[in-house]
Amino acid sequence: MLGAVLVARAARLRSHQLPVTPVPAVALDAEALAQRLAGGLRFPTVSNQDGANRDEVAFEGMQRDLEEQFPRVHAAMAREHVGGLSLLYTWAGSDPGLAPVLLLAHQDVVPVEPGTESSWEHAPFSGDIADGFVWGRGALDDKLNLFGQLEAAESLLGSGLRPRRTLLFAFGHDEELGGPEGASKIAALLAQRGVRPLLVLDEGGSILQGIVPGVNAPVAAVGISEKGYLSVELTAEGPGGHSSTPPAETAIGMLAVAVHALERTPLAARLDGASRMLLEDGVGPEARFPYRIVFANLWLFRPAVEGALARIPAASATIRTTTALTIFNAGLKDNVIPSKARAVANFRILPGDSVESVLAHVARTVNDPRIQLRALPKQREPSALSRTDGEGWDLLARSIREVHPDTIVAPYLMLAGTDSRHFRNFTDAVYRFMPLRLTLEDTRRIHGTNERVSVEDYADLVRSYRRFLENAAS
Repeated sequence: MLGAVLVARAARLRSHQLPVTPVPAVALDAEALAQRLAGGLRFPTVSNQDGANRDEVAFEGMQRDLEEQFPRVHAAMAREHVGGLSLLYTWAGSDPGLAPVLLLAHQDVVPVEPGTESSWEHAPFSGDIADGFVWGRGALDDKLNLFGQLEAAESLLGSGLRPRRTLLFAFGHDEELGGPEGASKIAALLAQRGVRPLLVLDEGGSILQGIVPGVNAPVAAVGISEKGYLSVELTAEGPGGHSSTPPAETAIGMLAVAVHALERTPLAARLDGASRMLLEDGVGPEARFPYRIVFANLWLFRPAVEGALARIPAASATIRTTTALTIFNAGLKDNVIPSKARAVANFRILPGDSVESVLAHVARTVNDPRIQLRALPKQREPSALSRTDGEGWDLLARSIREVHPDTIVAPYLMLAGTDSRHFRNFTDAVYRFMPLRLTLEDTRRIHGTNERVSVEDYADLVRSYRRFLENAAS
C-alpha cells in the first residue's frame, strides 16, 4: 500500500518549468568580448582586509576603460558615482509607471593569497587569453557580470532598443568587504528616491550539470536566499612562563579543547527552505525514477536525504549552519608558555537559525567559563526567501530558458554573501544568478588559484543578459 502511495505521488509531480520558444543565438564577436573583459581584469581593483591599501588609481583606471569600451552606454545612460568609487547607471524607460529592474555586479576582487602566485598558469592580473579561456582574478567573481551586463546593453543600444521599463545597473566597489560604502549607499540612495524594483538580480548561482542524482539536464540554480554570517572569537588565559615548569593546563590546551568541541558538535542538519524547494519543486518533477519517488516523498525520505547530503561537505553546507575554525593564535617562542591563546570560528547561518541561536550553541558547546566568547562586529542574519512565482521570477526564468532551453530553472540556497542583501527590503524578488555554464571544478577557482572563464561561455553569458534586458525592457 505504501509503495503505491509513493509512486502515485511521484506520478502526480508536475513540472514548474515555463514553456518557452528558444530564441536564435545572437551573433557576437566572442574574441572581441574576451578582449574587453581581459582589459578589465588587468586593473588590480583589490579589496584587502578591512579595506586597507585600496588602489583607487586602479578603480579609476577601470572606470575610464568602461567609458572607452562602452560608448553607447555612456552616451545613453546617466552615470552616478556613489560612495566614492561605486557606480549607478540609469537607462531611463519611457513608462515611469513600470517598476524598474535592478542588476548588480561589483568592481572589486579578492587578493591573491601570498605565496600562490607561482601556481597560477597565467599571472593573476595578466588578463591573458589562452587555451580558450580568459585568465585572471575577477574572471568569475565578478567582473564577468559587470562587463557582461554592459556588453548586453551596448549591443541592444546598437540595435536601437528604447526600453519602456527603466533599467538600473549598480556596480559596488567593496562587495568583498560586505558593501558598506558601495551597495549599502546605493540602496540608501534608491530608497530615498522611492525606487521599488520589480526584481533585483545579482551574482550567485550558475548553470551546473551533475549536481543532483537522477537529473541529467543542466540546472540553472537561482539563489532565492542566502546564509547569514557570524564570527566568534574565543580567548583563553592561563599562567605563562618557562616551558621547563609547565602548569597542569595551559591557555593553548584549554582553547584546543574548546575548538575541538565546536568542530565535533555541528549544528543540526535541516532540509527545508530553498534547499528543499530545489529538490521538491525544481528538479524533482524532472528526475528519473527512482529518484523522482524520493523527491516527491521527502515527508518520508528526508532523514535519508539529509544523511546523504551530510556526507558531502559542499552539500552539507546547504542543510546546516556550518562551523569553520579559521584563526588560531598563541605563543612567540618554543620555550615560553603563552599566557593567552585566541581562535576564531566562522559560522554561515542557515535560514531558520539566527546570530542569537548560534551564539547560544557556541556557549553551550564550549561550556567553560575560562573561555571568553565575543561575537565579532561583521555579522548578518540569513535572508528571507524570495518568491518563486510572479512577474519577476517568470521574467528571469523565461529569459534563462529562451537562451538555454535544455536547462531546469530551480531555486537554491546561496552559501556565500552578496551585495543583494542590501536590497532585500526593496522587493520580495531578489535573485542571485549569473547565466554561465560552470563545472564543479570551475566553482573551486572562485577566490582561488587560476581563476578563468571560457571565451565561448562568456559570449553565451552576454547573450543571456541581452535577452533578459530585452524582456525586462518591454
